[in-house]
Amino acid sequence: MSRAVHVAGVGMIPFAKPGASDPYPLLGARAAKAALADAGVDYQRIDQVYAGYVYGDSCSGQAAVYHLGLTSVPVINVNNNCATGSTALYLARQAIASGAAECVLALGFEQMQRGALGTHFADRPDPSQRLLDAMQATQGTGPPAPIAAQLFGGAGRMHMQLYGTLPETFARIAVKARRHAQHNPNAIFRAPLTLDEVMASPMVFDPLTRLQCCPPTCGGAAAVLCSEDFAKRYGLDRSVVIRAQAMTTDGNSSFDENDMRKLVGYDMARKAARQVYEAAGIGPEDIPVAELHDCFTANELITYEALGFAPEGGAEQFIADGDNTYGGKVVTNPSGGLLSKGHPLGATGLAQCAELVWQLRGQAAARQVEGARWALQHNLGLGGACVVTLYART
Repeated sequence: MSRAVHVAGVGMIPFAKPGASDPYPLLGARAAKAALADAGVDYQRIDQVYAGYVYGDSCSGQAAVYHLGLTSVPVINVNNNCATGSTALYLARQAIASGAAECVLALGFEQMQRGALGTHFADRPDPSQRLLDAMQATQGTGPPAPIAAQLFGGAGRMHMQLYGTLPETFARIAVKARRHAQHNPNAIFRAPLTLDEVMASPMVFDPLTRLQCCPPTCGGAAAVLCSEDFAKRYGLDRSVVIRAQAMTTDGNSSFDENDMRKLVGYDMARKAARQVYEAAGIGPEDIPVAELHDCFTANELITYEALGFAPEGGAEQFIADGDNTYGGKVVTNPSGGLLSKGHPLGATGLAQCAELVWQLRGQAAARQVEGARWALQHNLGLGGACVVTLYART
């Protein structure tokens, strides 16, 4: 049995630079309270909680939700790298769809440190070692740079080698992100950028300059999911439903084909998107608005092709034609994306959810994509996991 799953409420708090935020329990609690208030649901009615974070000790989820009340409900802690928030959403949806629960809270939060991401346990195997070995075998050792930038920058280089993509094409994505973010009060970076400014910022890993890399941030976001019966019983908003959702992990192509695009999740995203389109009976041409995992501009570019918004090799023309923004085929990252909002790992997937729910409700103010009835979310974590979620306005 699979029941309809409604997003009754969403909430997020403005993200902040490391060192300028509340401690993580308050980040999580504030986001959860915002989602509960938006849904009009008391925490006492929540059956289960899925709490996502990456950099934290065991039971950090409990430390956050205990600020909401001590109700003895199950609290399940989730860690799936940068796809953590959408993984919590995926599990919450399954609980509702299966009939195991009637109303579930999906919560994501992160209190991050300054600087590039790194490992915290030097006395045991790195779970990303196979990924790193494949990167080394494919592109060798380059100049010193953060590992994530080498991975996604390598994917950008691969696209350039295959299709002649220009460095400026990647930079145009950062310009677009800031143009969208100027209308988002929750984005950290809202000042517009010119193409020249993006290109002139310090090189991190060619073709990625600093302004093409998302910053580590602290924050929280949450969603309240419920069954249709529960929504009817308590008079909750039923205007947004999760119509389809898929989660994938790495396959052989990630490691065996010497293709940096596939190493950073191209095939994971393509497979998940195809499953979602098939389940909903629609195609990428039907999507008017999407929140994509733009941790680096290179990832947004290859994701256009993975999700079917552009044919393989066609992302550069897609960008040149303005088909990734207002007036084009699909408005990508109307929130400004990770490049402008920042990227608190555990919160990102649920912040994407919040933006798309606001879009489908018509509550996105100057960011609004008029008439949107479908919205697509793509959230990626290396190591790996990819979650693609399709929302519909009922």
